[in-house]
Amino acid sequence: MEIIRKAVSVLMHDGLVVYPTETVYGLGADAFSEEAIRKVYEAKKRPVAMPVSIAVSDRDMLGAVARTEPWMDNFFDTFLPGPVTVVLPARNCVPEVLTGGTGRIGIRMPAHPLALQLIGAFDGPITATSANLHGAKDPQTPDECTIPHELLIDGGRLPGTPSTVVDLEKREIIRSGADIDRIASFLRSR
Repeated sequence: MEIIRKAVSVLMHDGLVVYPTETVYGLGADAFSEEAIRKVYEAKKRPVAMPVSIAVSDRDMLGAVARTEPWMDNFFDTFLPGPVTVVLPARNCVPEVLTGGTGRIGIRMPAHPLALQLIGAFDGPITATSANLHGAKDPQTPDECTIPHELLIDGGRLPGTPSTVVDLEKREIIRSGADIDRIASFLRSR
């Protein structure tokens, strides 16, 4: 797919790509490039002390960036890919700026074919923050993605409900979002 090829080229050159997820439009950059990450913070006008989540395309990539425990596999099998961000201990390869100095990283595995194709073709994690100014409305359409970027992958109108954020180690919901009832029920039953 030509747009994915172009987007991978942008990411490989520390550029910013707006991409669709099953929730809102995300702002993608190479999660291992300090320069690309700096551009994400600048584009969003986001305080550097605030962590930025990353997106992965499969469980192997998730395991490469975060420490998991065997009991978590059932959660991953049930909810990933899907509209959930799991917060886990970050591995040393994850730039500290993305963790906000906490040593923990939020990870998304979006259930959108274009997002998964992009991450898979790039063969590495990308940032998974919404493509909007910090604190502004989450973008549901390409027209609402007004922050600086080199390329936008148009996925049409998206649902607009952000992902549910879960601290998987503590089995706690940090932010309610998409699929909250099912996620909360799962965490209660464990």
